[in-house]
Amino acid sequence: MNVFEFAMQMEKDGEAYYRDMANKTNNEGLKTILNMIADEEVKHYNIFKEMKEGTRGAESLPHSDIMKNTKNIFQKMSEAGEKFDDDAVTKEHYAKAKEMEDEAVKFYTQKAEETTAVHEKDLLLQIADEEKRHSRLFQEFMDFVTTPERWLEDAEWNHLDEY
Repeated sequence: MNVFEFAMQMEKDGEAYYRDMANKTNNEGLKTILNMIADEEVKHYNIFKEMKEGTRGAESLPHSDIMKNTKNIFQKMSEAGEKFDDDAVTKEHYAKAKEMEDEAVKFYTQKAEETTAVHEKDLLLQIADEEKRHSRLFQEFMDFVTTPERWLEDAEWNHLDEY
């Protein structure tokens, strides 16, 4: 299995896991966020597929608004008085998702260091950055599940800002 096939499988596994989590929850805000993350995994899969096939040019990834969109969803949920608790999707689910994203970051960063093709290196590093944002989201979910009162009181939702 080459690097691109392995990356494609990682992205496919991530998408399946997030869609499964989304299907388990009754919380519409959480369902939307999980499906947005799954959609980004599909985007990554397609990029790796194009790279494998040699049809991907040197263009950069389109900008991801996932942090901004997630922040907006949380704000709407908070304003509507919706709860984020959900017995179907637990802290353990978020921890596993975070671990998957951290592994992807590590893998893509390592492969970027190994490649001599500049456009491949750039794409791998860009995807690694997006996976870092996903990891950060799952860390925020875990923090929220364990300490919801403190988490919601953080001023201006600073923990979900773009970086």
